[in-house]
Amino acid sequence: MLSLKDIKKDYVVGDSTVSALKGVSIDFRENEFVSILGPSGCGKTTLLNIIGGLDRYTSGDLNINGKSTKDFKDCDWDSYRNHSIGFVFQSYNLIPHQTVLSNVELALTLSGVSKSERRERAVKALEQVGLGDQLHKKPNQMSGGQMQRVAIARALVNEPDILLADEPTGALDTETSVQIMELLKSISKDKLIIMVTHNPELAMKYSSRIIKLLDGKVIDDSDPLDKNVVEPIKKPEKEPTKADKKAAKKERKKLKTSMSFLTALSLSRNNLMTKKARTLLTSFAGSIGIIGIALILSISNGVQLYIDQVQSDTLSSYPLQITKTTASIGEIMNTMAKNHEDSANHDKDKVYSQNAMGEMINTLMEETKVNNLEKFKKYLDDNSDLKDLTSDVQYTYATTLNVFTESDSGVMQVNPSTLLEDMGYMSSTQMEAMSMSGSMGGMMGMGTDVWSEMIDNEELIDKQYDVIAGRLPEKYNEVVLVVDKNNEINDYVLYSLGLLDPSSLHGIVRRAMAGEDISVDSEQHVYTYDELLDLKFKVVPTPDFYKKKDGVWEDMTGDESYMKKAVANGTEISVVGILRPDEDASSASISGAIGYRHDLMTYLIDEVDNSEIVKEQIANPDIDVFTGLKFKTDENVADTDSSSETVSDSTADTESKADKTADSSDTDKKAGLVAGDSSMEIPEGMTEEQYKALMEQSGASDTGELADMGMNAMGSMDMSAIQGGDMSSLTETQKKYIASLSDEQMELMKQMLKEQSDTNADQLANSGKYSTSNYDNNMKTLGYSVVEDPDSINIYPVDFASKEKIIDIIDDYNDSVGEEDKIEYTDYVGLMMSSITSIINAISYVLIAFVAISLVVSSIMIGIITYISVLERTKEIGILRSIGASKRDISRVFNAETVIVGFVAGALGIIISYLLTIPINMIIAHLTDVPIRASIPVSAAVVLIAISVCLTLIAGLFPSRVAAKKDPVIALRTE
Repeated sequence: MLSLKDIKKDYVVGDSTVSALKGVSIDFRENEFVSILGPSGCGKTTLLNIIGGLDRYTSGDLNINGKSTKDFKDCDWDSYRNHSIGFVFQSYNLIPHQTVLSNVELALTLSGVSKSERRERAVKALEQVGLGDQLHKKPNQMSGGQMQRVAIARALVNEPDILLADEPTGALDTETSVQIMELLKSISKDKLIIMVTHNPELAMKYSSRIIKLLDGKVIDDSDPLDKNVVEPIKKPEKEPTKADKKAAKKERKKLKTSMSFLTALSLSRNNLMTKKARTLLTSFAGSIGIIGIALILSISNGVQLYIDQVQSDTLSSYPLQITKTTASIGEIMNTMAKNHEDSANHDKDKVYSQNAMGEMINTLMEETKVNNLEKFKKYLDDNSDLKDLTSDVQYTYATTLNVFTESDSGVMQVNPSTLLEDMGYMSSTQMEAMSMSGSMGGMMGMGTDVWSEMIDNEELIDKQYDVIAGRLPEKYNEVVLVVDKNNEINDYVLYSLGLLDPSSLHGIVRRAMAGEDISVDSEQHVYTYDELLDLKFKVVPTPDFYKKKDGVWEDMTGDESYMKKAVANGTEISVVGILRPDEDASSASISGAIGYRHDLMTYLIDEVDNSEIVKEQIANPDIDVFTGLKFKTDENVADTDSSSETVSDSTADTESKADKTADSSDTDKKAGLVAGDSSMEIPEGMTEEQYKALMEQSGASDTGELADMGMNAMGSMDMSAIQGGDMSSLTETQKKYIASLSDEQMELMKQMLKEQSDTNADQLANSGKYSTSNYDNNMKTLGYSVVEDPDSINIYPVDFASKEKIIDIIDDYNDSVGEEDKIEYTDYVGLMMSSITSIINAISYVLIAFVAISLVVSSIMIGIITYISVLERTKEIGILRSIGASKRDISRVFNAETVIVGFVAGALGIIISYLLTIPINMIIAHLTDVPIRASIPVSAAVVLIAISVCLTLIAGLFPSRVAAKKDPVIALRTE
C-alpha cells in the first residue's frame, strides 16, 4: 500500500548541502503499528513529513497503492493529505480560536462534506476518543491529554488510510501517555500507524514493528515486509486508455480539496474575535478615510439636492419655449456684432454714422422665421424618451381666456386684465406687449394677467406648494388661488379679481401726473379661506362678443346690456383650493395668482371652434365676416386707373337703378303687408273678420293706426334678434307688435330680413372695396385654434442634464426635416446655472482625491497589520496545510480576514458619518438660510463600504500570498 524506494532528501544551507535522508527504502503493510526510533537529527521527522506529503523528497519514489508520486502536483498532495493521511503532533497543533468540534470538522470542510454529515462524523470521532461531552470547549480550556485526543479525533475524522504520529506522548505525563498509546494501538487494527518517538519502551510495548534510523539511513527493521510476504509477480502494466485517463482525471477532481469562502470567513472571524481591541482600532483607522469621503459626499449630496430642486423649480418657470413665430436672439446679436466689425473699416480722422437701426431691422427680418409646430408637436407626442426628461410639455394657443366677474354694479373683465390701462399707466398696445412678456414664463416680468395655466405635473406642484385650504383642481372649471409665503395677496391681484373696487383707480396715474391730490386704499384687508373659496368667475368665448346685424357681425363689447347677458351665459369657474409656496421651494411654476388646468383651454378652444361666427368665417374664407367686404388678394386686386372705376356706363347705371327700384318696391310691399298697411290687400286665406280681430289684438282702432304702429316698431327693431329668435332685446311695444303678427306675417318678415341681409352682404362684397383685415387675423381675433397646431410649446426639463438631452432631441428632429420645417427655440435660462453643478462636482472630486490619500494610507496600514497576522498565525497555516488545505485556501483565509476588516471599517465609517451629519446640519442651518441638508445617499454608503472592502482586500493580497507560500513544515515548527 505504501512503499518508499530509495528516498533521499537534501537541504541547501548557504553554499553547502545537507543530506537528511540517504536512500531510505521501506514497504508498509495496510494495518500495522510502526514505530521509528533514532537519535535527534537522524531524519525521523523528515521521513514522516515526506510520507505525509508535507515535504518533498529530492530523489527516489513514494508509491501509494502502487502509484508513483513523482508527477504529483500541489493539488494532488493536498488531496492525498486530506483523504489518506491523518497527523497527530507532539504539541497537538489545534487552532486556538476554534472550538473542539470546529477543529475536528475542519478537515471535513476541506473535503466538501455537507454541514449535517460533517457535524455527525465529528461528534462520532470525538466520542470515539472519549470527548463527546467536550464539544464546545476551546483548546485552552482542556488538559494536554484531552487536546491530544482532539488531535487524534481530527486525524481520524476523515477516515484516512495512514495515521502519522510525531512524538504523540512527548508532552504528556506517563499515565496520559499510556492512555494515548492504548488508543493508537486499537486504531492500528484497521489502519497503518507510523509513529516517531524517542521512547523505546513505549515502542517496544505497543508497536508491532520498529524501524531504527541513524544519519538518514535505516539500520534496523524488526519486521520488514519481504520477510513475511512473497511479492506477487507483477504483470506488465498496460498503457492506460483514453477512457482510463478520463476516469482518473474525474476521480482526482472529485478528491480535490477546497475551502469555501464562508469557512475562510468563519476562521478569520473567530481569529479576529480573539483580538477585539486591535481589530476595532484597525477598523477605525481604516474608517477615517471613509468618514472623510462620506462627509464630503453628504455635503455634496445636500448641495446637489438643493441644486436639483432649484433646477427643477427654475426650469418649471423658465422652460424651453418654441413659438410659432420666433427669432434666435443669439443669432441676431452675433450677426449685428459681425456687421458692426465689418463696418468699422475706415480712417479715424472724422466721425462716421453707424447704421445700427437699419442693421437691427434687417437682421430681425432675416432671423425671424415661422416654426411648423403642428409637425413638431406630433414628433414630440411620438417620442417615448421625452416623458422621463420633462416635468411637463405645455401647449399654448392663441385662444384668449376671457374671464369676468359679476356684481350688482355690472360685469368686470378679470382676464385679460385692463387694470393698468384703466389707471392710465400704459396704453392698450403696451398692455398687449406686457401680456406677451408675461407669457414667456416670467423671464421678462410677471405680465399683467393674474390668470396662468398650471403645469400638468401634480408631483412637482406638491413639492412647490402647500395646499392650505381646499384641494387641487380636478375639472376644467376649477381653479386655485395662490398666495405668497406670508399668506398675502398683492393688491394688484385683489383689484384685478374685483375683490377691491378697481373703479377707484381709474385714471389715477394721469391725475397724479397732472398734480391732483389722490388717495389709494392702503388698508390691509383680511379674507377668510371660506370667502376666497366662494369666489366664482365666468369664462366667455370671444365669439360670444359678436352679434350678427344686417349680414355682418358687430362687436358688442361696448353694449353693457348685451355683455351682462353674455357673461351670465358663460361657463362658471370655481376656486376650489388655496396654495402657498413651500418654504424650501426656490421658484414656483404658477406665475399668476389664479392657476387653471390645461383642459380649461381645450374646452374653450372647442367652444370657439363650434361657434356660428367661426363656422361662417371658415365657410367663407374670402369674405370678412366683420365688414362683409372681400379680403385683398393678388388675384382680385388689379392696378387700374381710378377714373375707370368711378365712371360707369349710363345705360348700365340706369338698369341698375331700375333693378334697385323694383327690389325696393317689392320689399316695401312686403313691409307694408307685415306692418298691416290699410292700402295693402288682405292676405289670401284671411277673412275680413279675422283681419279685424288682428287689429283689435294689436290695440289699433283702425288699419291706419295699426300701420303706423308697425312702421314705428320696425323702424327701431333689432332685426337680427327676430332672425335668431331672441326677443329679449326688444322693447315692450316691439314685443306687443310681434305678438300681433300672424304666423304668415312672421314668416314673411323673416324672409324679408334674410333677403335684405343677403342683399346688403352682396352689395358690400361687390362694392369694389376690400377689407383692411385678412382671414388669419380674423381667426386670431376670434380666438380660433386647432389643438394639433399650438401657438407655442413650453418644454419643462427635469434638470439641466435633461435639458441638454431635450436639445439633442430637437437637434435630431432638425436633422431629419427640411430647412423649412427646422425648429428655432428660445432657452431663457441658458447656462445660468448649468456651470454650478460642474463646479460643485469639481470641488467634490478634489476633496475626495485628498481624502482618498488617507484611505489608501489606511489600506496600506491594514495590509501591514494583515502581514503581522500572517506571522502570528503561521502555525495555523501549517496545521491547515497538514490537513489538506491548498495554497489557495490559505490565501483565501487571509483574504477573508481583510474583507472582514474592510467591511467593519467601511460600516463603522458610514455609521460615524451618519452621526456627524446631525451636528453638521445644525451648523449649516445656523449659519445660512439656504435649505441644504447633508445626507449620505444609500447607494453611496454601499459603494463606500464596497470600496473599503476592495482596498483592504488589495492591501491584503501581498500578505496572503506570503502566507500561501510558507513551507508547512517550517510553519508547524513555529511557536
